[in-house]
Amino acid sequence: MRQQFLGALIGAAFGTVFVLANSGDPLPAALGWVLRVLAVLALAAVVVLGVRAGGRPTLDGRPMFGPGYRFVVLGEVVLLFGGFFVLRLLEAPVQANVAWIATVVGLHFAALASAWKTRSILAVGVVLTVLGVAGLALLGSTALPWVPFVSGVLSGVTLLGGSLHGVRRA
Repeated sequence: MRQQFLGALIGAAFGTVFVLANSGDPLPAALGWVLRVLAVLALAAVVVLGVRAGGRPTLDGRPMFGPGYRFVVLGEVVLLFGGFFVLRLLEAPVQANVAWIATVVGLHFAALASAWKTRSILAVGVVLTVLGVAGLALLGSTALPWVPFVSGVLSGVTLLGGSLHGVRRA
């Protein structure tokens, strides 16, 4: 399996999970189901396009999952769990978790763009970070119920779109 396809597949899988887990209230039920179906179809499209692309090399022969990747993932895990601990200490509402996850995953993509010396995923990282921070900003407001949509569904759509773009370019 090509490294780039594996990366797009991972991004699409997490994007699908973001949409599936966060497409509930306050969205109308019908819209939530439409979003879920579209997310699963987008994941299927990533798989089909990735398989059709075959084994073409990527990143000019550099490994995607080398030491730089492992360092970024380690930092991501530390930030995620450290952030969850702080959110619990602050007695933040449960919606804070998805906003924090989107923020950290966005930072993860921005760091990977640097580690892989490629800008192709930087936009995804910036958008995810902005969506995560926007969700965190909504925590103390009357828009609190919309945090899962802003930081979850829209982040999932961003990941799925970035993954589709990635496998189409390959």
